[in-house]
Amino acid sequence: MKLIAVILFATLALIVAKGRFLSFRAQAPADYENTGPQFSLKKHLNGEILSEGLIYGPNGKMSNSFVARMVGEWEGNTGTLSEYFTYSNGKQMTRKWYLTLGTGNTFTATADDIVGEGKGVISGATVKLTYRIILPKDAGGHTLDVTDWMYLTENGAIMNRSEMRKFGIKVAELVATMRPSPEIKSAHLHGANGHDTDSELRPLQ
Repeated sequence: MKLIAVILFATLALIVAKGRFLSFRAQAPADYENTGPQFSLKKHLNGEILSEGLIYGPNGKMSNSFVARMVGEWEGNTGTLSEYFTYSNGKQMTRKWYLTLGTGNTFTATADDIVGEGKGVISGATVKLTYRIILPKDAGGHTLDVTDWMYLTENGAIMNRSEMRKFGIKVAELVATMRPSPEIKSAHLHGANGHDTDSELRPLQ
């Protein structure tokens, strides 16, 4: 019996160690302080942003996807990021972040569905944000602990990965891209006086 107890204890210790040191949660802002390009909230979370993402459930399978239009606006060291989501299941949702730059590379983030304040750190090409979110009633109304990482790439796109946990157990994961929205311009074609009347809704490739 003692041998079985020792084996069970060792197995549990390995599981805990893997979760802490060999997983998404093992990252720290200091790991990225020498990376570039330098992430700037006022620059890279500003203006019109297009986001596309996937949401995974606790079994690791993709459960939903979304397209989101975001609009960032700044005045001094305070800004807002409005988000307009359309999900693959037909649901639509809007939310708004309120961002405040702090001392050093820190910032805070609040929203109507956030408990208290989210705490953020900018480090090199990355941003880490931790917060507690209250899900909508139709999604269970649970309060989840979220760890949100954004990684700025050389071409200006942002890769976003988030983990959501309940009582320390991962219940969902999000992977998304964020990039400046394509510029919409009028196009001129041969015929019809050279003007394409449908082009106002079509981004130039």
